[in-house]
Amino acid sequence: MRTLLVVAIALLSVTVLIGAQESRARTVWDGVYTDAQAQRAMATYDSVCSRCHMLIGQGKGALTGDAFWTAFTQKSVGDLLTFVKTNMPNGNGGSLPSATYDDLVALILKSNGFPAGSTEVSAAAVAGVQIVPKDGPGELPANVLARVVGCLTKSGTDWVLTRATAPERIDKTAVGSEDATRPLGTRSIVLKFVLTRLDGFVGQRLSVSGILMGSGGADGINVTTVNRVAESCL
Repeated sequence: MRTLLVVAIALLSVTVLIGAQESRARTVWDGVYTDAQAQRAMATYDSVCSRCHMLIGQGKGALTGDAFWTAFTQKSVGDLLTFVKTNMPNGNGGSLPSATYDDLVALILKSNGFPAGSTEVSAAAVAGVQIVPKDGPGELPANVLARVVGCLTKSGTDWVLTRATAPERIDKTAVGSEDATRPLGTRSIVLKFVLTRLDGFVGQRLSVSGILMGSGGADGINVTTVNRVAESCL
């Protein structure tokens, strides 16, 4: 009986561990390409991509560093793959074999210092793999299109969202499906360059989309759209 109990506890522990691993979203730090795949891409990069892009350094055409993080942080490797397939080579997107695009994404990941693994990049394999810093999502960088939800107040001449949520990266301006009911946050975000009259929305829950000014919207958000999603902030 004692032996059966020990075995049962061991099986339960394994089940809990596996469940925890499965529930944690995979990231670029989990090894989602192989070194061999990245190496295969070098020939294509040298003959096609290097005309417009660089794997080292900053500036126009950079595929690494700040340029990479600004473009893709909190997106997925699947999003990166779709972007590369759609837009590269410049003016002739989609003209390369699908496997070549997979290899090029592996090269981009390697060049940004992410670890290699045992599985190659493919659309199915990287669909949900998150691009985040090693220590977690952190703040979205400046100049990223984002959405925040909060309560509208006025501070002097500024319109401010209080109890605002952390900025969420978006691809297009639209109200989120849960904006009316999602838990609010603890931030205050200044609304900049507002072209809409907001006096009638004071004290109400708004969903605001725009370009972040400063990391995480520390200097405000350059407003694109404002939508009321609830008449109160309760």
